[in-house]
Amino acid sequence: MTTALVTGITGQDGGYLAQLLLAKGYRVVGLLRRSASSDVIGERLRWLGILDKVELIDGNLSDLSSLIRIIQDVAPDEVYNLAAQSFVAASWQQPLLTGAVTGLGAANVLEAVRIIRPQARFYQASSSEMYGLIQSEIQNERTPFYPRSPYACAKLYAHTMTVNYRESFGLHASSGILFNHESPLRGIEFVTRKITDGVARIKLGLAEELQLGNLEARRDWGHARDYVRAMWLMLQQDQPDDYVVATGRTTTIREFCRIAFACAGLEAERHVRTSTTLMRPAEVDVLHGDATKARERLGWQAEVSLEDLAAEMVEADLARHRRRVS
Repeated sequence: MTTALVTGITGQDGGYLAQLLLAKGYRVVGLLRRSASSDVIGERLRWLGILDKVELIDGNLSDLSSLIRIIQDVAPDEVYNLAAQSFVAASWQQPLLTGAVTGLGAANVLEAVRIIRPQARFYQASSSEMYGLIQSEIQNERTPFYPRSPYACAKLYAHTMTVNYRESFGLHASSGILFNHESPLRGIEFVTRKITDGVARIKLGLAEELQLGNLEARRDWGHARDYVRAMWLMLQQDQPDDYVVATGRTTTIREFCRIAFACAGLEAERHVRTSTTLMRPAEVDVLHGDATKARERLGWQAEVSLEDLAAEMVEADLARHRRRVS
């Protein structure tokens, strides 16, 4: 039985990845950061029906000793580093924490793998936010990076450290430069989930309007379930490498609002308001990925359309709020 260690297993991507790996017959061990909210921290895994099928083990990316102990005990064949302080807006308020967890945390995992389990295959969750102030209209693996937030800077450090460990120590270490990917498991602080939750609340009469920041920012949105499949495919290759994972379609936040509100028979223009307090200090205006390499080498492509993604998220949020008010 192949054993996978997944950091960030209680997050959106961790949950879908664990579900995929279990379906493939893996033993799945998840790194769990102990917190005061430990009683609800497994809710995404419970929602997917897999909480009792994964092994959860205490550890922390900032504690190299705990990572060494865990890798020694678990002896993973594959390590997926998905854990991070992943909310871009919060990274301006907590830049040092973001750097320590999102950046140095990845280096700690790499170092633990190098010391204890160098034969393991390693995946690093890189981010399209690293492109920032875009240097070309469509971004691929050769596009220069220009990060525009503490989060993106930390992700770029983790990304280049992954490349360095691959080249310096011969680790089978790959990075997925994932463009925005969403699902009903997305955190409520992220704009797509904020929108679909707002749609549900307005539809059920629990709110009248939804406040957002820059409606003209454009993103390449896909479904997290599709994107974790790309992660797994990367670690099945003979040679490690870095891959852009994207749909190739870019859409404004304004248009995503229109699509999501229409799923509930509402008009976005009647309910959406903009607030300058929700604007980023440094905006990333456009992200548009070219996943040609992933398609040609991994045989991967996105399967869920933006419209189907929005509909799934709206329906899930409607169901959540109906349960709360019933």
